[in-house]
Amino acid sequence: MQIEDYFAQIKQTMDHLMYTYHYIDSSNSLIVRYDNSGHHKDLNFPTYPHHKHYGSEENVIASPAPDLTAVLKEIEAFLPLP
Repeated sequence: MQIEDYFAQIKQTMDHLMYTYHYIDSSNSLIVRYDNSGHHKDLNFPTYPHHKHYGSEENVIASPAPDLTAVLKEIEAFLPLP
């Protein structure tokens, strides 16, 4: 796997105060996504509506709202750097 096989897609919408940090591989498989949409209220996370999808849409864990620097550092850990 090479570094050019990955990319980060970042979308911030300030008018709705929502965010999504979405990182997928070259085959469109989810690696990690942070967001604050309200679609997981039933999980009763202490960080609601902030949460993280890790490795798949179904694997949802509580997570505070990250800043962009923290997200980029996490992505960097997935990259096979020399």
